[in-house]
Amino acid sequence: MNWAHIIFETIVYLNAVLAFVTVFREPRDISATWAWLLVLVFLPIVGFIAYAFVGRRLPKNRLFQIQEQEQLQLDERLALQRAELSSERNEADSVTAQALGTVNLFIESDQAFLTRNNRVHVISDGKALFHNLFEDIERAKQTIHIEFYTIYNDEIGNDLLQLLIRKAQEGVAVRVLYDSWGSLGVQPRFYDPLRAAGGEAYPFLQTRSAWADFRLNFRDHRKIVVIDGAIGYTGGFNIGDQYLGRKKKFGYWRDTHLRIVGAGIYGLQSRFIRDWNATSRLKPLNVTNEFFHITKVKGDTNMQIVSSGPDSDREQIKMGYLRLINSAQKRLWIQSPYLIPDDSILDALRVAVGSGVDVRIMIPSKPDHPFVYRATEYYAKQLARVGVKIFKYQNGFLHAKTMVVDDGVASVGSANLDFRSFKLNFEINAFLYDPKLTTELAKLFESDMRVSQLTTYDDFEQQSYWRKFKQIFSRLLSPIL
Repeated sequence: MNWAHIIFETIVYLNAVLAFVTVFREPRDISATWAWLLVLVFLPIVGFIAYAFVGRRLPKNRLFQIQEQEQLQLDERLALQRAELSSERNEADSVTAQALGTVNLFIESDQAFLTRNNRVHVISDGKALFHNLFEDIERAKQTIHIEFYTIYNDEIGNDLLQLLIRKAQEGVAVRVLYDSWGSLGVQPRFYDPLRAAGGEAYPFLQTRSAWADFRLNFRDHRKIVVIDGAIGYTGGFNIGDQYLGRKKKFGYWRDTHLRIVGAGIYGLQSRFIRDWNATSRLKPLNVTNEFFHITKVKGDTNMQIVSSGPDSDREQIKMGYLRLINSAQKRLWIQSPYLIPDDSILDALRVAVGSGVDVRIMIPSKPDHPFVYRATEYYAKQLARVGVKIFKYQNGFLHAKTMVVDDGVASVGSANLDFRSFKLNFEINAFLYDPKLTTELAKLFESDMRVSQLTTYDDFEQQSYWRKFKQIFSRLLSPIL
């Protein structure tokens, strides 16, 4: 017994020492530090396996590859864009005074210049999205640039692949970026027919496979399509049958995407080029006019394309969310499948509802990630307690990431209202300054409310003790989910 006791104590002490060394060898938020200490100390071996998947940071050489692209190649194009926009610029004429601070924030933090008169089409159904997207790809004459977190080897994924192969055979330059973890199960050879036809496809930052680089963090969660430098898509949809409602587990898939024509393409195309050059080091793209065929249209939408990721500590999209929340005076309506806000966002939401703003947050009624969903329920309960109206979407799975502020500002993109989108993933959002489009998104929210259930604080309180325990436990892991 004495020997067993000694061995047990030795293992406990060694595990504790390794836990402290592992966690403190790299700078982290204090909340993430404590969360990982909790996991590593109280879950020996299992905790370190979890850390291998979720806790490891992106190697510095890869971060440098991305940061390098912020300065190389695009400087001239960005300077030209700034001059073009400044020559006619008077933001007060283009956006409300309420939105002006948000515009300036993104110009300074992300070189996300305000673009005017874009024609933007909101798409909330997978069938409509893929119909429009495939039609635009069919008409492509020069370039097709695609970047998605998920491109599955299923029916719609193969339909897209065959279309891209045909366009590559026609002489169109086809380039595809995908995330190896988000596209789990898809082998690099899936794209061999496209490569044989003259197209190119790479996993983001050249990760050979999800298993070769088993890191859940620092994933390319962006969704970008740019066709002939003139038509763009961004939002929440990925490429897969589940996004068409073909998976029984999820049912109908409710998401929000944008089709963009106009100068807003600058932001999408330049972001793709930077990601491509950070990934395809041997075949970088020289930024020339062939990639920017901006169509001058008579649209109503002024917008900024904003990206963020772990290559920067500015947290541009999170700062944008904070700015919008703090600027709300009448209405703040949010949709997010994952509601795991940090303290700054949580406090801002409390202040908004305490100031008389109509704050509504819509989340799914079913989980796709158990711990994440229980943490979402925990924070939904806390916000319901202070007066936020929490709606649970009942007509399938809600995956939209939208924010509607008052009568003239909105956001649609890939970033959820959670730690992962703020700090751990590469994201992209469109921030929109357009009363008509804001009204359209608000009406879409109201339509979703009709198939949602208002869930009050009392409703959360009536849940089982076991479910509440899972919510509390998952909340402790919030910074690392």
